[in-house]
Amino acid sequence: MRRLDGRNGGGQPLRTALALSLVTGESFEMTNVRGNRSTPGLKAQHVACVSVAAAVSNAAVEGGEVGSSTLRFSPDSVRTDPVEVAVGTAGSATLVCETVLPAAVALDDPLSLTVTGGTDVRWSPPADYLRYVKRPLCSRFGVEFGVSVPRRGFYPAGGGTLSLRIEPAESTPLALDRRADPDELRVYSVESGSLADAAVADRQVEGVRDALVEAGVELPVHAAVSSVESDSSGSVVVVVARGGEDERGGDGSESVVAGFDAYGERGTPAEAVGSRAAASFLDWLGGDAPVDRHMADQLLVWVALAGGRLRIPAVTDHVRTNLDVIRAFGYDVTLLAGDDGAGAVVESDGGR
Repeated sequence: MRRLDGRNGGGQPLRTALALSLVTGESFEMTNVRGNRSTPGLKAQHVACVSVAAAVSNAAVEGGEVGSSTLRFSPDSVRTDPVEVAVGTAGSATLVCETVLPAAVALDDPLSLTVTGGTDVRWSPPADYLRYVKRPLCSRFGVEFGVSVPRRGFYPAGGGTLSLRIEPAESTPLALDRRADPDELRVYSVESGSLADAAVADRQVEGVRDALVEAGVELPVHAAVSSVESDSSGSVVVVVARGGEDERGGDGSESVVAGFDAYGERGTPAEAVGSRAAASFLDWLGGDAPVDRHMADQLLVWVALAGGRLRIPAVTDHVRTNLDVIRAFGYDVTLLAGDDGAGAVVESDGGR
């Protein structure tokens, strides 16, 4: 049984441990789960991650309840009949899906997953980030999955539904080391129906456009605006930078798919929400990584499983704690850090 300390890094080390346990069939015990948080231990969304991983792998679980600071997880064989899990709050449905995605390399048949909870909530990837950023990136290294969002779930009620269909995969090594310049932006702006009269989704797009003009960045912006039914009022905007349809840029660098998001907040003008997402894009544009900061965290497990090279925008505490868990499972992953914690390269041959 692998022995892990979950004190640092929030819920990401737990999700990584669950994912690698699914793939390897190895048990683990994690102590001090989320120990450095103001409310340590498992929260509802982490319990949902444990529940879905246990359902997929027929696992035996000890300590899988809200508030638990120690978790023991012992998987059995991976199943492929449909799995449903309810977070029960506005906890993140996308992070639950992220936990299970690496199981693609252990599947013989497609796996269907339905999660109810928060599809678009702070401190987690929005549903459109999963659809329009992570899905096309994963496709490049042989991992295919479909995403649908029958109903949106905002804070505090949640009540959204996210459905995932994961195909069996034989992943190929990542080659995300160099970046081509993006040549277009796609903006996905969503509002709950209760905010339609205030044109919140349209104004979020205006905020993105205005921020780009002010920064002197001239890129085509294609916007998709929608009003949706939901149990709580809310809005979200996702800015997706794309570098063309070719697999690689003309100089041998990777074409780019990176995402930047912001959530609406009471008292914050919709234009400011769009401007905040654009500011994250502009910050990333000044670097040389082909992926955004949040995707860097999510792809580390894939570097371990498939091998290859990944250039990341920065070496954050989340990156370091995530790598600690990956190495604890025996994967040989090397971090070639840049100066002052800025950009770096993560590489592996996919072996243990």
